[in-house]
Amino acid sequence: MSTAPPPGTDRRARLAVLLLLGVTAIWGSTFFLIRDLVTHVPSADFLAVRFGIAAVLMFAVFHRQTLALTRREAGLGAGLGLLYAVAQLLQTVGLETTAASVSGFLTGTYIVLTPVLGALLLRDHVPRVAWVAAVIATAGIGVLSLQGLAMGYGEALTLGSAAVYALHILALGRWSTGSTALGLSTVQATVIALTCLVGALPGGVTLPSTGGQWVSLLYMAVFAGAGALIAQTWAQAHLTATRAAIVMAMEPVFAAVFAVLFGDESVTLRLLLGGGLVLGAMYLVELRGSAHAEDASALEDPPVEILHHDV
Repeated sequence: MSTAPPPGTDRRARLAVLLLLGVTAIWGSTFFLIRDLVTHVPSADFLAVRFGIAAVLMFAVFHRQTLALTRREAGLGAGLGLLYAVAQLLQTVGLETTAASVSGFLTGTYIVLTPVLGALLLRDHVPRVAWVAAVIATAGIGVLSLQGLAMGYGEALTLGSAAVYALHILALGRWSTGSTALGLSTVQATVIALTCLVGALPGGVTLPSTGGQWVSLLYMAVFAGAGALIAQTWAQAHLTATRAAIVMAMEPVFAAVFAVLFGDESVTLRLLLGGGLVLGAMYLVELRGSAHAEDASALEDPPVEILHHDV
């Protein structure tokens, strides 16, 4: 029996890593935008409008792939969307009363929670190198963002969001495939919008009031909403959940870079040390620890088909 991985497996995995890095860069660029918007627009209202716009755009472009989903696949997409909606609501509401540095650290704990929950709930085998990398990445996030921690209401909500994000990453890794990624992403965006709309309706939906706020919201709807969901869903069809979580540990690094480039922050020892630890964790997984595990899982599972953008 041949032990070579299916043709294109390594290439798809590398592309998946690059896509996830792009997603985390976009997420990192939105942190200060969200902080500004939620002072004018309630969290549920902001998320309902953001993902409502994303869902309409995605269905307009990917309606064939969405309607081609089986009932089971649509149900999985709805479940994934509900998980993501809960995580977004917890994180955004928590951000209203939590310091950005503490929020960043607590959200980043999904890097460790992902392999822990995978081992406990799904009996996933997590290589030792992945555990080591998760701990290193979490330490790096702590160096980047943690400046004191007092567990209050906002902090508890943010920690809860990290646990739900970890569940979402695990579920995507288990059920997403290359051929259903576009349809699943569209269903997810729709369910996120509807879930957040339920939370927004009691007080009426508040919309942005200035052109600048609308520009920020549209950027987050199109790029951090629709684009990120599509990229993450496809990428996780080609990566293990733990490997994806390690790659997404770059989010606070990108957030710090954007703060230096566009904010009033400067390059500090904390930034260099924390960013270096996260990059080191990625290096450990990508170049030292993941090749054999990825090849082995590719041999056990049927090869995933390449997406056809027949829209």
